[in-house]
Amino acid sequence: MTDLYAVLGHPISHSKSPQIHTLFAGQTGEDLLYRAVLVPLDGFADEVSKLIRQQGMTGMNVTVPFKEEAFQLAQQRTPRAERAGAVNTLKVLSNGTLLADNTDGAGLIRDITVNQGVSLKGKQVLVLGAGGAVRGILQPLLEQQPAAVVIANRTVSKAEALAADFADLGRISGCGFAEATPPDGSAFDVIINGTSASLAGELPPLTSSVIGPETVCYDMMYGKGLTVFNRWAREHGAARVIDGLGMLVEQAAEAFELWRGVRPDTAPVMAELRGERRR
Repeated sequence: MTDLYAVLGHPISHSKSPQIHTLFAGQTGEDLLYRAVLVPLDGFADEVSKLIRQQGMTGMNVTVPFKEEAFQLAQQRTPRAERAGAVNTLKVLSNGTLLADNTDGAGLIRDITVNQGVSLKGKQVLVLGAGGAVRGILQPLLEQQPAAVVIANRTVSKAEALAADFADLGRISGCGFAEATPPDGSAFDVIINGTSASLAGELPPLTSSVIGPETVCYDMMYGKGLTVFNRWAREHGAARVIDGLGMLVEQAAEAFELWRGVRPDTAPVMAELRGERRR
């Protein structure tokens, strides 16, 4: 019997997840159908229940603005989901209960370190933003043993509180955008934009001194061309700029493996998506 999966969000029509998982299924020979579901802003729990009970849904991805609700809804959570406090993947277990996971951080780290060949060990890393997207990446980021992680955010207290939550895992601090400087006083080695500012065509109010000639800038957002953040980074001398399309595919592969027990090859899927953007 064909298993059913979906990505739940609001809005959702822009999602590439159905295409990605359909490509994964074709590549691995897994028998599944995957679609996008627009969920009412006040109806997430009801929609999940309906999809499972009435349609026999086997698993779901969750995107904004429901990641925290999905965390609360699940009866079981992976350790990284517990740490993140938000989830993007739900698996319906054999007894009907929900297992929740957060694959965003693993997807980001795999894209940076494996696909892009950028080591994070011993590096000075600046992370922009202190919302759910950033919370989901901090544990796997700190596990890479960077020299220091600085979280910069418009609301300083939020950045400081988030840093305090993860201080047991490594050297991490929080500050405002204007105060973002690496502990050793030089430019940052890696800058990760975890704000949604790029989607609105805006930039976090950073000074260009955070970028040096060897700085790698990674925007968790993606679009048809350079994101606003990556364009700014390139104009100010960044060595490399990378968008979040690889993260999207890698986090999907993590979810696919959780559901199906098989890891798809992400490289041809990323090539397909990037080829479409150029056409």
